[in-house]
Amino acid sequence: MKRKATKIIELVISDESEELTIDAISLVTSPAIEQDFVFFGKDKNNLTLAKIDEEKRMLVSPALIPNKQIFRYDPNTDSNYYVYFSKETVAQAAALYLKHNNHHKATYQHEDRVSGVLTIESWIKEGDQDKSKLYGFDLPDGTWFVKMKIENDEMWNKIKDGELKGLSIEGYFINKMEKMGKQQFSNEEILEALSELIKEKKIDLAATKISLGLADNINKKTDDAKKLITVLKEQTKKIKTLEKFVDKYSKEREKAKDNSRKAADKYFDLQDKFQKAQSIYDEAEKKLDRAMERLVDEDKNLKKLSDSFEKEKSKANKIVTSLKKDLDKFEKSAKELGVKVPTAEPRKILNQLIKLL
Repeated sequence: MKRKATKIIELVISDESEELTIDAISLVTSPAIEQDFVFFGKDKNNLTLAKIDEEKRMLVSPALIPNKQIFRYDPNTDSNYYVYFSKETVAQAAALYLKHNNHHKATYQHEDRVSGVLTIESWIKEGDQDKSKLYGFDLPDGTWFVKMKIENDEMWNKIKDGELKGLSIEGYFINKMEKMGKQQFSNEEILEALSELIKEKKIDLAATKISLGLADNINKKTDDAKKLITVLKEQTKKIKTLEKFVDKYSKEREKAKDNSRKAADKYFDLQDKFQKAQSIYDEAEKKLDRAMERLVDEDKNLKKLSDSFEKEKSKANKIVTSLKKDLDKFEKSAKELGVKVPTAEPRKILNQLIKLL
């Protein structure tokens, strides 16, 4: 059985689609560049010259490695192939990523957009003293590294649990050979080539007179056709790319709608609970008002009673003084006369009155 040939394709950036070059960076389980990221946390860190005292919620990873062959499979042709990026393309992609303000765009497994994932550093390795070695990476010069801040709790937990292991870029690149094939030649260049052939007597002069006129028409139409082919190919690729984004955003919209419905249900449930609580509160307020009214009334009654008590107390003090004086005088007189008088009951009443005062 004949073995299938495996192509190796260099991917480059399309001049017409620079803004789509790196649209987002995805947190994935199996990064295509076969390099896991390192992350900073209070339990784990891969730094050799730094100490992490608290959870930083940051990770460092290569985004693109120059000349790294990445395996791909084309289901339309049932063929395997490899793609790679040159140093120049990697550097250009890194620059365009920041130029078009895509540092805040991230996805989960190339599917759902996620918030709270932000690129805070981006650099190209330029020598052996590059700081990427501090993070345990030994990758070639020209590698594009990023440091990302992960504020999304769900993504951070997946990273710490080992479910997410690396990064994968989302962008739009084209085959370098296809880009080179788009090179066009002017009519002047074609006519100059024909003139050179005439001088070298490689073509017949009489036939050339006819050919030159036809060549001009043919070349104009050929140029127009080439331009149309280029435009149609680029637009077809853009349409396919945008269709993928539309499909992705449609799914995100449906998910957002579902979340919105759930939030609305929670809102109305809370509103119902609030109305019930409001009703209980209003009833409590009414009871409080009634209690305050009664308190005011009882306070008035208490004041009246207190005033009356003070008056009665004043009378009692006078009676105590008078009764005690009379009893003392009465008992003294009886003693002088040598008779016994019954004063026990008055004394008992007097003592009870004194205790109340």
